[in-house]
Amino acid sequence: MAQNTISDMSLNWPSSIKGSTHELAMNGDYIYITGQNMDHVAKMDYDGTIEYFKMPDGSGPHGILFDKHDQLWVSLEFKGVVVRLDEKGEIVEEIDCHVSGDGISTPINTSPHGIGLDADGETIWFTGKRTSTVGKINPDRSVEHFELPALGAVPIYLHAGPDGNVWGTELLTSKILQVTPKGEVTEYSIPTGNSRPIAIKPDPLGDYMWFTEEAGNKVGRIDMNGNIDEFSVPSTQKNQILAGLTFDSQGNLWVQSYVDQNNPNPEGNDYIIKFDRSILRAPAGDLTNVEITYYKVPTSKTVMHRIKEGKDGNIYFTELKQDKLGKVTIATAIETVK
Repeated sequence: MAQNTISDMSLNWPSSIKGSTHELAMNGDYIYITGQNMDHVAKMDYDGTIEYFKMPDGSGPHGILFDKHDQLWVSLEFKGVVVRLDEKGEIVEEIDCHVSGDGISTPINTSPHGIGLDADGETIWFTGKRTSTVGKINPDRSVEHFELPALGAVPIYLHAGPDGNVWGTELLTSKILQVTPKGEVTEYSIPTGNSRPIAIKPDPLGDYMWFTEEAGNKVGRIDMNGNIDEFSVPSTQKNQILAGLTFDSQGNLWVQSYVDQNNPNPEGNDYIIKFDRSILRAPAGDLTNVEITYYKVPTSKTVMHRIKEGKDGNIYFTELKQDKLGKVTIATAIETVK
C-alpha cells in the first residue's frame, strides 16, 4: 500500500523581513497565505506557482478567509482594519475595527487578529486581541464590539459552531468563548490551567468544537453545553507544543506539534500528527483505540501555525518561523465519515 508523504517548500516572500508566515485559506484552484511582518498575501496554485499581493506598509496581514460569495477578506492587525481584496489583490473595501465612544479621545486599535465567518457565511467576526473583545462586521458593513468577561484574554481564533454561535479561544485565560449572533458572550474554563488554547474547529459529526492547547499539549473537545474533555497528545519530547488543527474530509484529525523555540533544548523534530477518525467517538481522555501517525516535518525549528485540507485532498500547513508551506500528500482515500 502506498504511504502518505510529507514535504515543504519555501514561500520566498519578496521582503527582507523573515519569519512571519501565518494563516492560510483555500478557494478554487488556489491557496492564500498571509505574511504578516512582510505585509504581503501570497496566492499559490497547486503546482507551486506563487503571486504576491502587497499590503500597506506596517499593516500586518494576519487572518484570512473567503465568504460565501467567494470574496477574499484579510485582517490587517497592525492597522486595525479588515479589508476585502479583488482578484488582483487590490484593496477594494476597508472596514474600520477600532473602538471609539464616550471617554475615548483617540479610537483604539482592537488588533483584529483572527477572523471567522458566522453561520450565515457572510457576517465576519474578528478577535480584538489587544482589547479583550470580539467584533462583528455585519453584511451592511456596520461594526459591533462585545467585551469578554475576562480581562487580558487575548482572543486569537474564531469559528462558527454547529449551534449557530461563534466559538473562539482565549490564549492567556485558558478559556473557550462562545458568542451568540446578538453578542452574548459565555466563557468556559479549560480544566488544564495555563493551557494556551490556539485553534478551534467543529467536528464533522456536529457534536463538538475541538481545540488545541499549545502549552497543555492536549487536544480538547467542548460540547454545545460547555462540557470539556481533554486528550493528552503523546509527545516525542518534553518541550513539544501544539499549534493548529484541522479535520480532513474523512473525519481524521490533524494537529501540528513542534519544539518550543522559547525552550529549545533538547533540539528535536517537528511533526504533523494524524489521529484516526475514531477519535470522534473516543471516550473522554482515552486514545487507547485511536490510531496515531506521526509525520516528521523535513525542516526543524518551524514554529508551525495553521493547517488545512486542500482542494486536492492533501493537508497543507504553515511554518511561521521558516516561511515555508508544508504538505502531507495523501496516498489513499477512505469513506467519508458519517
